[in-house]
Amino acid sequence: MIHSVDRLSLAEEINHQWAKIDGSIEILLQVNIGDESSKSGCLPVDLEKLVREVAPLAHIKIKGLMCLPPHSDDMDQVRPFFKELRELSEAIDRLEIPGVEMKELSMGMSGDFEVAIEEGATMIRVGTAIFGARPKRV
Repeated sequence: MIHSVDRLSLAEEINHQWAKIDGSIEILLQVNIGDESSKSGCLPVDLEKLVREVAPLAHIKIKGLMCLPPHSDDMDQVRPFFKELRELSEAIDRLEIPGVEMKELSMGMSGDFEVAIEEGATMIRVGTAIFGARPKRV
């Protein structure tokens, strides 16, 4: 599964590559839930359009959404972003777009995964908790 598809051109290239082997790949659409210039992802306001553009691609299956909220040590500051992604997922699901399933929510990392789970995460990314902090770039 690819967790970081954030634009139609990327989805089209993925679709093209999987067509070569007549296969398909499950993806999560990445949403820039905090509208941060330092992060990738489509903006929430553009999500429905992206879903409708990607859904017809024959070699891609949209299975849910992914986000990286703005960093904060205060879980009360992070929770609204996870809630918003869940609500976006529910709204997309209600549209009943053929071939689109909002089954997965990839949100939450080592510092905030508990809150993400409380807000509906089905996948969490806890690399730092397992492997430790990344070395500082020099």
